[in-house]
Amino acid sequence: MKISKRAQQVPPSATIAVTSRAMELKAQGIDVVGFGAGAPDFDTPDYIKAAAVEALNAGKTKYTPAAGIIELRTAIAEKLKKENSLDYSPEQVIVNIGGKHSVYEAMQAVLDPGDEVLLPTPYWVTYPEAIKLAGAVTKVIQTTKDTGYKITPAQLQQALTPQTAMFLINSPNNPGGFTYTPDELKALAAVLEGTDVIVLSDEIYEKLIYGDTKFVSFAALSEDAFDRTLTLNGFSKAFSMTGWRLGYTAGPLEAIKAMGRLQSHMTSNPVTFGQYAAIVALGEPAEAAIEAMRAEFEKRGRYMAERLNSIDGVECSQPTGAFYCFPDVSAHYGRNINNADIKGSMDFAKALLEQANVALVPGLPFGCNNNVRLSFACSLEQIKKGLDRLQKWLSQ
Repeated sequence: MKISKRAQQVPPSATIAVTSRAMELKAQGIDVVGFGAGAPDFDTPDYIKAAAVEALNAGKTKYTPAAGIIELRTAIAEKLKKENSLDYSPEQVIVNIGGKHSVYEAMQAVLDPGDEVLLPTPYWVTYPEAIKLAGAVTKVIQTTKDTGYKITPAQLQQALTPQTAMFLINSPNNPGGFTYTPDELKALAAVLEGTDVIVLSDEIYEKLIYGDTKFVSFAALSEDAFDRTLTLNGFSKAFSMTGWRLGYTAGPLEAIKAMGRLQSHMTSNPVTFGQYAAIVALGEPAEAAIEAMRAEFEKRGRYMAERLNSIDGVECSQPTGAFYCFPDVSAHYGRNINNADIKGSMDFAKALLEQANVALVPGLPFGCNNNVRLSFACSLEQIKKGLDRLQKWLSQ
């Protein structure tokens, strides 16, 4: 059967590929420690699940408006105003089928073929593929560990061209585990003033921040930033609702309306009973449920970073957000470990999984071949076991 050139150009997700291979080995009875997960290992809070059951029993199983029920969009708008200082009307909010759908649909709505999208490394593996599917061009801006893998205002200024249509920023960052400070974001926003560049701000990890980290929405930085920003968020990470597939986008009305038109043909509405549960998720019990998970992640992240830094040839910054460590392991490139030549992050990840039964994600698909990503969305016991194996494997 003929396969479109569009589909042929899109590789499978690197994170999902690692998880799939780890599951294959587990199915063979092999004890694999998995650091590849991009999902919390906590269950969805009971109060949210109960709300879904109640909605099902109440017959909330039919079509809704394509953009989502007005009650949920109102609740999201209220959340954004209260927590993020963003004054959106419910009509400026659309509920999408998970965060990936938010990214894809936003790009389909505002990008044209040939438009340039500025994408700093490290970036989530889905971003360049969504840009490609919109017919736009990815312009990668390479960051380094010297700046904490953050783009500088000078780099942003230098990258701007007449073809620049969008700047994509993800803070807290997947895979980097770092967070831009309010002052760093303000400096980037100042560079964009006077341009027509749209900002796509992916804030899905906003609730998972550690230490004295301060989170601020990009659109809240100034009136100019508010007018040019599409704010993406969702329920997957903070509420441990990855399988519920509920993301949302807020921004200028014309862009949200365009996304709604696309969604009406693409998917119709998000799952109806899930939307009613999402309203409850934003209610009073949320703070306690989120804090319990956040505190545990902070403890795990601190331990993982300290252990990684104790291993020869591994350099890792303390994560300030999300649930990932992103160590530089390039000191081990050029080695041969158990007849496996380690030339880059792909070889490193493959050999570690096959020889030591530890699954992590290579940094190359994130734009940083010197690094690998380890998720600490697993128990402290598993983290200790996996890092023991990693240290033993590298010491050979």
